Amino acid sequence: MSLFDNAEKPIGLASDHAGFPAKQYVIKVLQEKGIPYKDFGAYSEESSDYPDYAHPLATAVEKGECYPGITICGSGNGIAMTVNKHPGIRAALCWNKEIARLARAHNDANILSLPGRFLSEEEIYDILVTFLNTPFEGGRHKRRIDKVPC
Repeated sequence: MSLFDNAEKPIGLASDHAGFPAKQYVIKVLQEKGIPYKDFGAYSEESSDYPDYAHPLATAVEKGECYPGITICGSGNGIAMTVNKHPGIRAALCWNKEIARLARAHNDANILSLPGRFLSEEEIYDILVTFLNTPFEGGRHKRRIDKVPC
């Protein structure tokens, strides 16, 4: 099922100051598509710490209040590392649409992490659309995911 066609829960968003411009672009796309979202911050380009926004987002995804999540910081790494400390979170750092497809299809990623300082709006759009439209394949991939401790 495509989240672009039928979002049942809001998509959770979190960034730091470096990811704020890219997050604003993601919000614009979601609004244009009529997809609900919940913004956990940051709310400006003023210097901020990504864990302050990443932890509440990860908790919301864990509790089933949001699905999926999208995190953005300068490189995408720090915020992905933070959310991945939460049991049940599988955040994937994606820098192109093929990585995004594999993150969903093979890893059942429930949070997309983007490197905000390194992607154009066109690249963000392609990654976002791919991530939101790719189902998990299950099968041998589920067996592997089940071996990752929570």
